[in-house]
Amino acid sequence: MAPPMMSIKPDQELPHRTSVVVIGGGIVGTSTALFLAEKGIPVVLCEKGQIGAEQSGRNWGWTRVMGRDVREIPLGMESLRLWRRMNTMVGAETGFRQTGIVYLCQTQADVDRHLAWLEKARPYQVESRMLTPDQVDEVLPGSSRRWAGGLHTPTDGRGEPQMAAPAIATAAQQRGAKVFTDCAVRGLETKAGRVSGVVTERGTVACDSVVLAGGAWSRLFAGSLGIHNPSLNMLGSVMRTNPIDGGPEVAASGAGFAFRKRLDGGYNVSMRNSSIADITPDSFKLFFQFAPHLWTSRKEMNVRFGARFFEELMRPTRWSLDQKTVFETIRTLDPKPNAAAQRAARDLFAKTFPAISAMTIAETWGGLIDVTPDVIPIISAVEKLPGFHLATGFSGHGFGIGPGAGKLMADLVAGDTPAVDPTPYRHSRFLDGTWRQDRQMAML
Repeated sequence: MAPPMMSIKPDQELPHRTSVVVIGGGIVGTSTALFLAEKGIPVVLCEKGQIGAEQSGRNWGWTRVMGRDVREIPLGMESLRLWRRMNTMVGAETGFRQTGIVYLCQTQADVDRHLAWLEKARPYQVESRMLTPDQVDEVLPGSSRRWAGGLHTPTDGRGEPQMAAPAIATAAQQRGAKVFTDCAVRGLETKAGRVSGVVTERGTVACDSVVLAGGAWSRLFAGSLGIHNPSLNMLGSVMRTNPIDGGPEVAASGAGFAFRKRLDGGYNVSMRNSSIADITPDSFKLFFQFAPHLWTSRKEMNVRFGARFFEELMRPTRWSLDQKTVFETIRTLDPKPNAAAQRAARDLFAKTFPAISAMTIAETWGGLIDVTPDVIPIISAVEKLPGFHLATGFSGHGFGIGPGAGKLMADLVAGDTPAVDPTPYRHSRFLDGTWRQDRQMAML
């Protein structure tokens, strides 16, 4: 069941021309449109369904720097800077609250692993620290168990996925962007070897640049253009509880579950390490690129063979731009959640915090997360097709780093000094093989 999204008032009349077209109305696409509009650049955003209705509205709602790959820390810090003023910037509620996040440690091995990350993160001056067992009890009172320690970042926070992307999209409109829902982009037009326009189900829009921020759909769309976008889609599951008195304000994960408080007084809860990697035709095509990630993450995901293999096997990879496409027949990906994992998460959460043991599950949902082989996003121009840009492969981190990613993408499209160094997010790393070297260096 899809979580209820805040609605926006979309634009109606598709322009014949603009400067930039953004494909995809999730947190990254709407943030890109907002920052382009702030620069005074004409921009049109086309979303095949509703704003934020896929993974951008289905995630945990964490906004964190803690625990990130060191290549993502600068982008995470830029995003947190933006999140802290987001409500003021967009003139609406996005749900952001700086409440902090704790990674709870069950064993000394957990403590040592987080200490190793702290050492690598030290050059970035991240405000994280290791807590003693007594300090964990102070930061996160009410736990029924004694923890070995905890990694705590008080400057991390939480937001409301069902509010954020719609609020950002509306703010982009107020700054001059045009936002269209139920308006799928079928493909691109080119002239002299570069982007010259997009073909939508409502007509063609001439433009100079295109940003593909299509999440789980990005590989299919890019592939139709002959552009390699190595990503696989994994299933994540989340539940929300009804409002309940008491309970922790700080978001946390540990003992197999993760949670964060909602503005309505309930909680979003998920089972850690319960993502499902469905075997699909792309699993075989990308096996050797994903093999290192599959090995290191073997305890964090469940591999499954089922209906998705045959659904994607029958899905066309090329199509005529004057005919209805899969983007119009499937407006919103709404996969069934992992019900068993959700029940287990609820039980663990209630057992750990007895004060909220009377909570009831109000809703559960699933979402498809686009993951790259190095679990680092692509935020980059595509050399093969001038004027075309990718902002995709956020690997479950998109909500938290979405504003910074949108700011970076807008800077790259505009040719301005980028908000952070874009080198780690270049598309070319998957063409020349340097992503493997980058990954090894980040792990040192």
